[in-house]
Amino acid sequence: MKAYLLLANGMVFEGRAFGAAGTSVGEVVFNTGMVGYEETLTDPSYYGQIITQTYPLVGNYGVNGEDAESARIWAFGYIVRELCGTPSNFRCQKTLDEFLKEQGIIGIAGVDTRRLTRIIRESGVMNGALTTEYKSADAVRADAALMEKIKAYTVKDAVDSVTTKCMETFNENGKYHVALFDFGYKRNILRNLVKRGCKVTLVPGRTTAAELAALEVDGVMLSNGPGDPAENVKIIENLKEIAALGRPVFGICLGHQLMALATGAKTEKLKYGHRGEPAGDGFCQGPHVHNQPEPRLCRCGRYRGPRRGRGEPCKRQRRYHRGHPL
Repeated sequence: MKAYLLLANGMVFEGRAFGAAGTSVGEVVFNTGMVGYEETLTDPSYYGQIITQTYPLVGNYGVNGEDAESARIWAFGYIVRELCGTPSNFRCQKTLDEFLKEQGIIGIAGVDTRRLTRIIRESGVMNGALTTEYKSADAVRADAALMEKIKAYTVKDAVDSVTTKCMETFNENGKYHVALFDFGYKRNILRNLVKRGCKVTLVPGRTTAAELAALEVDGVMLSNGPGDPAENVKIIENLKEIAALGRPVFGICLGHQLMALATGAKTEKLKYGHRGEPAGDGFCQGPHVHNQPEPRLCRCGRYRGPRRGRGEPCKRQRRYHRGHPL
């Protein structure tokens, strides 16, 4: 089955459908991670967004359920260059195609993701639609109603859509009691707090200062999450009162932005955002998180390194890996 990606600028990408069928509108973004697609798809920070994976091969180790950052997929669609339908890994429980079908998420493979990523980098993040309901690219372009939906789309009520509805406590015998505000938290944050000996109470994103004071916590953790931080007016007001309680407050991602807004700062949306994975720089002991360029591959499929200099000679192409054109 064919699938199509229609961007707000009128461009159409044709590919092969996988996952669910139908039409989904969202904000088209890209992720530069070479692994971790299960974590990416289940990260609530991607609520309302259609993810483009810059790494060319996706799905080769399948889906195992243990690496999920939440109980479901929050992304509105998934775009890949090449989909592996026969994963090989001892932890694999199902294919990526099966995972998306179960969750009702549309996927498209066979798309030139490098070209799409360059468009987003130059123009900035834009809205788009993934669809399997049209017979040709011309039919997609001709649908004025679909284009209106795309242009009118905004990510709204994101935190309220992903946050927990009730409090839950983990590691009751922990030394320090930390309140983890769920604005769309990832399970790995909870795991690491517990690993460090903390008793963690997961609380809804709209928990008030009075409710927090009753928990008698030692510190507050503000989680990651989706959407425009400035939209969360009530939460920002709550955080002003929470800061007055005198407890240490730590924020990550959206939580950091909300904390900044609560203390008088302003936030501004980046042109295309930084979504990727840690990478070592070769000089320091630890990794640094940065906006990583998409991998550069030789025609034979091997990684060919950065733009400058010559790499290992490629026997199949009889040239240096770094000398090949993209």
